[in-house]
Amino acid sequence: MTDIAEIEELVATVQHSQQNELAEEFIALFRADAIWTTAHGKCLTGRDEIASFTRQVLPGATKEATATYEVAHVVFIRPDVAAVKIRQRPVKPDGTVIPDQNEGSPLYILSKEDGSWKIAAGQNTIVL
Repeated sequence: MTDIAEIEELVATVQHSQQNELAEEFIALFRADAIWTTAHGKCLTGRDEIASFTRQVLPGATKEATATYEVAHVVFIRPDVAAVKIRQRPVKPDGTVIPDQNEGSPLYILSKEDGSWKIAAGQNTIVL
């Protein structure tokens, strides 16, 4: 599998874990020392803090809305480090696009750890 395919698979797992409220699947995507900033500006440092926050907010989060995640652009900073721009579209649980909600524009910094891509840092931004 190519690096691009592996990165697309990681992003598909982000989508799957978010849409199905699978906190542990989502948490497993991060390095232990990761930095994650939510769309509302909350900065979480380290997998433990990301895990605590995720376990609190993910259950019940998709009752009315969730999102799709699409890799829009990848820049390999080094062969084992990639900046990945995501197009995040709000959708209803049935997959219908929600036209009156703003898209998200996450940026993930991934690093290859023991042959697998992991999220080292992430910043989500709401598109106004």
